[in-house]
Amino acid sequence: QVEVVESGGGSVQAGASLRLSCAASGGTFSSIAMAWFRQTPAKEREFVSVINSRSGTIYYADSVKGRFTISRDSANKTMYLQMNSLKPEDTAVYYCAAGYVYSSYYYDLARERNYNYWGQGIQVTVSS
Repeated sequence: QVEVVESGGGSVQAGASLRLSCAASGGTFSSIAMAWFRQTPAKEREFVSVINSRSGTIYYADSVKGRFTISRDSANKTMYLQMNSLKPEDTAVYYCAAGYVYSSYYYDLARERNYNYWGQGIQVTVSS
């Protein structure tokens, strides 16, 4: 059983930066894929980024590529999402997800249903 808890959200102006954290407990951190998804009231939950601890594979959604950076700290079992040049369209509830995804393919790592463990979500609001 893996538990994940997000922190670091908030409200910022467009162009600012935020860093989200996701602390994991339980499970085998070195074997877990950890991802960020986000959701707005008007849209379904969408993939943002993933880091697969097992293979080191990293992927980003096209909408955040070049602005967001995902990383992990194995010693502290924490994943981070550094979000720079934030835009109003980045406004959403961001969810941390973890799962034992034994694949390096984007399709598998970006697939919501492959993640069994989810955080409660954290709000990020970007105003123009």
